[in-house]
Amino acid sequence: MPNQRDEDPDDSHTDLPCLEKLDSPTGSPPTASLSSLMELENCVSNLSLAHEIVVNGDFCFKPNRPPTDSLEGRVTEIVHRAFWDNLHEQLNSDPPNYNHAVILLQEVKTMLQSLLLPGHVRLRSQLDEVLDMDLIQQEVNHGALDLHRLAGYVINTMASLCAPVRDPEVKALRDLKDPVELLREIFRVLGLMKTDMVNFTIQSLRPHLLQQAAQYERAKFQQILDKQPASLDNTTAWLQAAVSARSESRGPVSATAVLNRAYMRLLHWDPQDQKYPETVLMDRARLDALGGRLETLVLEASVLLLTQAQCGGAVFSMQGFVGKLRQSVTALLEGSHNREADLKGALLGLGETVLQQVTEALSGQEGTALPQENQDLLRGQISDLWKHNNPVRSLIGERVQGFLQAMLEGGPAKRSPELPATLRLVSAELVELGMSFGRIVHFNRTVFGPFYAPILRKLLFPPGEAETGEDSR
Repeated sequence: MPNQRDEDPDDSHTDLPCLEKLDSPTGSPPTASLSSLMELENCVSNLSLAHEIVVNGDFCFKPNRPPTDSLEGRVTEIVHRAFWDNLHEQLNSDPPNYNHAVILLQEVKTMLQSLLLPGHVRLRSQLDEVLDMDLIQQEVNHGALDLHRLAGYVINTMASLCAPVRDPEVKALRDLKDPVELLREIFRVLGLMKTDMVNFTIQSLRPHLLQQAAQYERAKFQQILDKQPASLDNTTAWLQAAVSARSESRGPVSATAVLNRAYMRLLHWDPQDQKYPETVLMDRARLDALGGRLETLVLEASVLLLTQAQCGGAVFSMQGFVGKLRQSVTALLEGSHNREADLKGALLGLGETVLQQVTEALSGQEGTALPQENQDLLRGQISDLWKHNNPVRSLIGERVQGFLQAMLEGGPAKRSPELPATLRLVSAELVELGMSFGRIVHFNRTVFGPFYAPILRKLLFPPGEAETGEDSR
């Protein structure tokens, strides 16, 4: 999409001083010019933006509003208040001082012009006529400036350009009488309208980006690689680890199997490991979120399996019991997987909640209460799930891994593999997670397959061995 930073690198930054040390010793690290660093930043920024637009259907820009209780928020509020208070003093002086007001009108005109489409020829001409800055300056010099008349025209123009969602805010401008408050609100609403226009442009561009997204991202990454040849070092280490893990298992080792294993590892990435593969960096937040959700699903399925084993199928067949139990399990485990101490506490509380709901369900059906021995056993089994080597948690984790692995091997066009019985209670969430993960993997493989292929070829088929492997795409 058009971006003010998308300039030809040959024509930009030519007036900036070069930071390269031409006479530096040969043993010193190479230095980059400021212009080359800015060009590299442009490549990374545009690549990230295009990728986010393509993979995130809900992507949109939002107005930057720092929290009011933050330092940035307090400083912003103080500066803005001082600016508008100064304008209030100028307009209420005798005679009124319109210097800042004229500057603001010029900015309003510029913002309105940025909202016009190529077909708004008449409106553009009218805008130049009414907000003629030379004429406005003459009116100021003769004391004949009518701010409310100009503001009324601005509001009418905003009403004709704004999205329907902004109609109430534009309408509210007509009720403001104080010129300072009116100008302040005009700027606020114009800022929202500019954001709306940007998001509309993004939605319009998305279908075109989807058609050529893979080629665009691949070309941009190649530009980054040309400027920074070490931009695949972490990716190589990531694939090397997958090759090493795969070679320990039986059976032939293929490029596709290695790549799938590497992708699976991203769902369990150690947050302390800074060597995240460069080719997947733009999706890290999404993959981390999927990994967190995956851990929660494993714990949920483990709790449900343990509860079913201790209480029997009769309790689970009661209408609404499983749904209510799952809601409690999900709520209590939300976000607890990040820290061991949080998980321990959540599981202790969850054990009591599960027993309470089981007791209520049995009493409601006039059934036999769960024996105390079974209650103590269930409570202890649930609290022990915090251990990564817990047998039940490990079993469920292996089943989940196998299911996701099968989804990756099947590809995006094939139907989901059949779920093991132990996972059917979380089937809908697991299939949805697998599909989201599969989409990320498929697009990443499409974009970066040509970069993975030579790396995998070297890792799987060292020089001297036959180079007959599967394409990484």
